[in-house]
Amino acid sequence: MAQHQGEPVILRSVGAIVLLIGSLTTPTPGPSAAGRPTCDYHVSPSGSDRGDGSEKRPWKTIEQARDALRADRKPQKCDIVVNVAAGDYVVDKTIEFTEADSGENGHTITYRSADGPGKARLLGARPLTGWQKYKDNIYKTKIDRTFYTLFEEGKRATTARHPNRTSDDLWSPYLFSILGEPEKEAVRQWLYFKPEDVPQEWDADFDQNAQVVVWSGGSWSWFTDTVPLGGADFRKNFFTLNHWARYSFVNSRSGSRYFLQNTLRFLDQPGEYYFDFAKGEVYYWPRGSIDKVMAPTVKTILQIAGSTPEQRVHDLAFDGLALQYSDFVDWYRAGWISEGDSGYVHKYPVYDRQIEMPRNRFGMITVTNSRDIDLTRLHLSDSGFMGVYLLFANERVKVSDSLLENIGADGIKVEGGYPGEGDISGHHTITNTYIHHVGELVPGDAAGIELMSTGNNTVSHVNVRHSARYGISLEVRPEIKDEDNYARNNRFSYIRIDEAGLDSGDMGAFYTYGVSNTEPHEIDNHVSQMVIGDVINDPAGAMPDSGTRGVHMDAGGCGFSFANIEVGEVSDDKYQSYQCNEVTNANWADGFDASKMEYDKIGVTGAFPYPLPEAKVTR
Repeated sequence: MAQHQGEPVILRSVGAIVLLIGSLTTPTPGPSAAGRPTCDYHVSPSGSDRGDGSEKRPWKTIEQARDALRADRKPQKCDIVVNVAAGDYVVDKTIEFTEADSGENGHTITYRSADGPGKARLLGARPLTGWQKYKDNIYKTKIDRTFYTLFEEGKRATTARHPNRTSDDLWSPYLFSILGEPEKEAVRQWLYFKPEDVPQEWDADFDQNAQVVVWSGGSWSWFTDTVPLGGADFRKNFFTLNHWARYSFVNSRSGSRYFLQNTLRFLDQPGEYYFDFAKGEVYYWPRGSIDKVMAPTVKTILQIAGSTPEQRVHDLAFDGLALQYSDFVDWYRAGWISEGDSGYVHKYPVYDRQIEMPRNRFGMITVTNSRDIDLTRLHLSDSGFMGVYLLFANERVKVSDSLLENIGADGIKVEGGYPGEGDISGHHTITNTYIHHVGELVPGDAAGIELMSTGNNTVSHVNVRHSARYGISLEVRPEIKDEDNYARNNRFSYIRIDEAGLDSGDMGAFYTYGVSNTEPHEIDNHVSQMVIGDVINDPAGAMPDSGTRGVHMDAGGCGFSFANIEVGEVSDDKYQSYQCNEVTNANWADGFDASKMEYDKIGVTGAFPYPLPEAKVTR
């Protein structure tokens, strides 16, 4: 709070006007809906840097409110509510909350959209300006920052690519890598191409900004890598990648599907852009107005992080806020390539292959070292990477009544720690939440909700729609002993999954990996009242992998009960599992009784605070 040296500051609050020197006045408490005393403060786009947080003199930003409350650490006697007025708040730097911002003495601190859900908007992007006509319908401008995704009027632009995608909703079509030399089958840094796929004239002016997006692994369509190209050899027909891909590009059954992107020569249709990183220039062919193009400013909008697992941020809530736009990365690979690659000694070094590398541990909202955090009635859209990312030590985080759409990677990801080194993540609740269009930039391994090495969680009344791969996944590793496996006692109920597996095979809309690996398989994870629509991949992608499934219990995947489950059409099995789970009333088995399905309760409830996105419903 700004003040001149020696100048008294008059702080006005609800029910009280107090003259203080350099401190924050707590408003007179009023009753809350739950009967607990509350103290209200205010933030508004029309607020002032010299505001005092009162309704008449609101603060201008959430950061200003946070700093004022942080500076005033008297014993908390009420639930503090920071009322954020409707309007747009541009976020040029991640808004960080630490243990210093926690609720105290049994009280909470809540930042809420005062005028209703989605009305107070935190924007992690700014308009691009200074556009000049380049040629035909393409414009260009100089930029002052680097970014890796772009938007026009709330719609993600496509990095100029070859071959062009057939639909904004699909990732295909693809080219296929080949085996250029017999001894090169295992390589991960040289991608051999068919001469007819890459015109010879590209050789003369190879673009150092070019990238490849590839489902590495040949017929294993499990992960996508986005990697800058270091160069090309047009005599032997291969590209050199600046970083190793997750898997090699050819196996005995197939080459890897891929497309090339970020070269000016590919910019040939509306909604595509090209970034010349060296010159700091962006080229764009707008769908509509060139004046409505937004470029990200941050990768994370809200970071909620205690200093250590022993010093957690806690009793903090965010209610009704809309978060729109965040950035991606210059290159991406899912996890480390080999066990032990992280460089740290772990009881199960193979888990390096499962966990995100440090450079990719972020979301639009990133939470770590926390306890009792509520994320309610949020609207997240147009993220570069994860929507909500609960990383490592978190306990009792709740995501509810929220809408997540057009997400770069997973909608909600909960990633615990290394198995056998402490159960540090669990007892989370995800409920009454609608998640659609996930994996827009990372289709490989994309999920609406992904839980890893975490237990005692409740996922209920959830809709997941439109994913390249999974709807919901629960994962550990098949090498993990049961006593070191924390993915136990999870409950999934009243779930609706549609349009999963759109760009992958060897998957299930509901998927588990290595969850219960040794006998006896105690039944301690439970799934009930779940409807999965058709799981059919895009034929234009020429999928080389095995088929799609409704429920896939992979590499163990034991210790589950399934009750009242319905799966639509698939290209493989509706249910694939070892004989180590309990199944009651599922439509892949004889005697299915549809009358036991509580269709009216499946998915989000009537209390969902946002209009439901349009969806194709199949049952």
